Amino acid sequence: MNRDVFHGLGLALMLVTGLARAERIDSELGPVEVTTITSGLRSPWAVAFLPDGRYLVTERAGTMRIVEADGTLGAPLAGVPAVYANNQGGLLDVVLDPDFRSNRTIYFSYASPGKDGAHTAIASARLEPGTLANLRVLFRQTPGHDSGAHFGSRIVIGRDGFLYATIGERGDYRERAQQLDKTYGKVIRIGRDGSIPGDNPFIGRKDANPAVWSYGHRNPQGLALNPFTGELFEHEHGPKGGDEINVIRKGANYGWPVITYGREYYGPKIGEGTAKPGMEQPLHYWDPSIAPSGMAFLSKDAAGAWNGHLFVGALKFTLVARLELKDGKVVHEERLLADQGDRVRDVREGPDGALYVLTESRGRLLRLQPPAR
Repeated sequence: MNRDVFHGLGLALMLVTGLARAERIDSELGPVEVTTITSGLRSPWAVAFLPDGRYLVTERAGTMRIVEADGTLGAPLAGVPAVYANNQGGLLDVVLDPDFRSNRTIYFSYASPGKDGAHTAIASARLEPGTLANLRVLFRQTPGHDSGAHFGSRIVIGRDGFLYATIGERGDYRERAQQLDKTYGKVIRIGRDGSIPGDNPFIGRKDANPAVWSYGHRNPQGLALNPFTGELFEHEHGPKGGDEINVIRKGANYGWPVITYGREYYGPKIGEGTAKPGMEQPLHYWDPSIAPSGMAFLSKDAAGAWNGHLFVGALKFTLVARLELKDGKVVHEERLLADQGDRVRDVREGPDGALYVLTESRGRLLRLQPPAR
């Protein structure tokens, strides 16, 4: 039997037998069925969908494991590199290579320990039964920093086949996010083999790291490709207020810490205000902060009334924000799951068109069946 068909039958069986818990919640566009696929994960950070219907999940403390279609948790995979699991650091994002069925390659990000402090690192590996093989570090943030704050980091494979990854500014207010020779507070663009594309915006400049694609970011924990336009959407944590959604453009400066809609946690203003020539404005921002993490568009017919909408997870406000876009602007926001009291770390579009939500506090992987049109 085809594994995708088997996965669908398995999900139906779980709903009937109660192996997975399902509940119905109301939304503005109709009822939504929420199924708990699994629970008991430990501070999960990201989820990717394997073609056989299983799930690949990272846990921040440094474990990567497979969740079976029926929700059974697998043992931690061997071969994961040592991580700096301190404060916000640890094992972070994971995505599959577009040719995963043939090459079994995955890409993941993590906080890598080093003599000069921790670094956000991007690595590739081959997923073998029970282990990662052929591990290769493709990128390491420079310089290291003796802090457990603001690593980023999300990974997207663009339409051009290159890896885009968000790199946090590590809580460093010394304008390193504005310095092109540092990879603090940047979106980088590299080849899937770690090479530097020849059309990156700062190629050939002695004062710039050639991997930099955009700069002036704070702590970006959301990255998603708009499947309708091909644009790269990013979101990042502000300080007290000023969480942003940005459309990422080649070589653009997004302002941190010179401009921001947030303030210091203890009250004073930061930088020079909210706007400055040569610095991009966010598509959308939140004040107060929701502490965004994870971002996904729904784009399949199975998404029903949610097709074309953007979804953002929130840690502080323990919710999923559903955003409607029109003419390049956010025109409406609905807040889902806010009564669950469970910090949302990741949201993804599943191969079945549903929205999958990874929660940090209770270690759950949820499936949200969108309302019908």
